[in-house]
Amino acid sequence: MTDIKALKVKLFADGADLAGMKEMAANPLVKGFTTNPTLMRKAGVADYKTFALEVLRVIPDRPVSFEVFADEFGEMESQALEIASWGRNVNVKIPVTNTRRESSGALIERLSKAGVRLNITAVFTLEQVRAVTERLAGETPAIISIFAGRIADTGRDPVPLMAEAVRVMKAKPRAELIWASPRELLNIFQADSVGCHIITATHDILKKLSLVGKDLAQYSLETVEMFHKDATAAGYTIKTRAAA
Repeated sequence: MTDIKALKVKLFADGADLAGMKEMAANPLVKGFTTNPTLMRKAGVADYKTFALEVLRVIPDRPVSFEVFADEFGEMESQALEIASWGRNVNVKIPVTNTRRESSGALIERLSKAGVRLNITAVFTLEQVRAVTERLAGETPAIISIFAGRIADTGRDPVPLMAEAVRVMKAKPRAELIWASPRELLNIFQADSVGCHIITATHDILKKLSLVGKDLAQYSLETVEMFHKDATAAGYTIKTRAAA
């Protein structure tokens, strides 16, 4: 498939640079946004709530995910309820476990039953997908984010796992699966082919959408031109035997 318009998977932008988020918000292909504390720290965000409210002011019409950062489940719950109050388009990201490998299942169940739209994050295994799916309230929309890119980083093909996760999650029709941490544009088409509902990608990857379907012979020529231009600009020379 080389037609972006034919994709069924929804494209979400992943990042915490406000200028970049504004730029992505102007793209009608981008249907939602995700961020996390690591991205926020890298972007220099100093005040979590101030940043989040500014994002929601700029993006009031599409889902945006913000993550809790407490490690104790009681505090996670308090943070989740506060974050959920910031906007009707907010999904609250809850890690699948805390740092002690304790499952967040009970908290996920309480929040989902209370009507909080969750995004269960840092999911890597089918066992985690099954456990989370069982905990979700059937009537409350939710997202499960599997870090397919990081799974691929370990030498494992994430495609079969993602396909099975789609099947498992059919038990909760209001739950959507995210292909998270993609490494290349091709992952968008892989996510679409297995029935993923969403893929969330960094701005750098989403900016490559204009390359989809590009003529490869033309791309080859442009690459040769780039190498020639950069070598010339750098002033490189090689003294050859013939010149000597």
